[in-house]
Amino acid sequence: MTGGLNETLGIGRLDVSAYTIPTDAPESDGTIAWDSTTIVIVEASAGGVCGLGYSYTHEAAAILIAHTLAHVVRGRDAMDVPAAWDAMVRAVRNIGRPGLASSAIAAVDVALWDLKARLLGVPLVTLLGRVRDRVRVYGSGGFTSYSIERLQEQLGGWVRDGIRSVKMKVGTHPAQDVKRVRAAREAIGPDAALFVDANGAYTRKQALAFATAFADADVRWFEEPVSADDLDGLRLLRDRSPAGMDIAAGEYGYELSYFRRMLDAGAVDVLQADATRCEGITGFLRAAALCEARSLPFSAHTAPSLHAHPCCAVTPACNVEYFHDHIRIEHMLFDGVLTAEEGALRPDLSRPGHGLELKRGDAEKYREL
Repeated sequence: MTGGLNETLGIGRLDVSAYTIPTDAPESDGTIAWDSTTIVIVEASAGGVCGLGYSYTHEAAAILIAHTLAHVVRGRDAMDVPAAWDAMVRAVRNIGRPGLASSAIAAVDVALWDLKARLLGVPLVTLLGRVRDRVRVYGSGGFTSYSIERLQEQLGGWVRDGIRSVKMKVGTHPAQDVKRVRAAREAIGPDAALFVDANGAYTRKQALAFATAFADADVRWFEEPVSADDLDGLRLLRDRSPAGMDIAAGEYGYELSYFRRMLDAGAVDVLQADATRCEGITGFLRAAALCEARSLPFSAHTAPSLHAHPCCAVTPACNVEYFHDHIRIEHMLFDGVLTAEEGALRPDLSRPGHGLELKRGDAEKYREL
C-alpha cells in the first residue's frame, strides 16, 4: 500500500470471472463466424463499495487479470484511476500490450471508474462531466448468416421501435451483397439511415465498386470496406466514395497510437473506438480527445451499456452501436441495463456509477472461470 494512502479508499479485492453465452442463432460477418460470446467481468472493492467492469474478450484475459493486473492495482487509491491504468500498462510490457492485454486492462479500468463514481455517490457521467443527456444509437446485427427475411425483420423492427439508423453485415458472399442491401432498404423505408459493415472483407477495387452500388440504396456509412490495417486503402475509399457515404473504422484500436496513425492518414470520416478493447474508459476518453482536436465524429463500438455514460461526456461522440449480441447478453447478466428510447440511450442519473449490477444467479450457468 502506498504511504499516506487513506486506507478506507485503498483498492482491496479485485475479483474476476468469465462467462460464455451461446448466440441465439448462427452468426457471421464478412470474415468470421461464431456461435458464442465470452464476457470477462471484474469487481473491484474499496471502502465497502464494489465497482463493476467488463470486456468482451477471450477467457484468457481473466487469467491475466488475476495473475498480473490485480497485483499492481490492489492497495492503490481508488480515487486515482489514471495512476492504476498507467501501472497496468507498464505491467504488460513484456506480455504484449495490444490485443488480449489491452482488453484485460479495459475490464479493470471500467471497474475502477465505476468504483470511484459509487464511492462519491454520483453517476459515472456526472463524474466524467456531462455534455449531453443522451446519445443516439444505431441498431446493429444483420449478420451474413441471416436469411433475407430475418435480416428485414430485425432491421425493420429497430426502425419501428424508433431507432433511425441500422447496420448490416456484408462481405461473406459478395455476389449477394447488393441484393441484401436493397432488401434491407426496402424493410426500413426511405428515411432511416442504412449502414453496412464489411469487416475488411473486400479488396480495394471491390470496395470501390460496392460503394457505388450501395449508394443506389442510400447507404450512408461504409464500415471497414477494406482491412483497418490498410490505411491507404481506407483513405482511397474516403476520397472516392459517393457524397453522403461516411467511411468508418477503428474498432480494433487497442492503444492511442493506433488511433493517431489512422487519423493522421486521413483514413476515416468517423473514428470508432471500443472501451472494452482500447484499455477502458481511460483509453476511450483519450481517443475521443484526438477526434475533438480534429473536429471529427467519434463512435462507440458495441457494449452499449458500458458506452452510454462516457459517450454523454465527450463532445465528438455521435452514436453508440446497439449491437444485437451485447444487448441480449447485458440484459441476461445485469440489472440496470439501459434500453434505447426514441433512438437514444439516456444514463440513469438515479443510480451511482454506470448503474449495472451482476445478476449472479442468472450468470452462474454460463460461468467459465
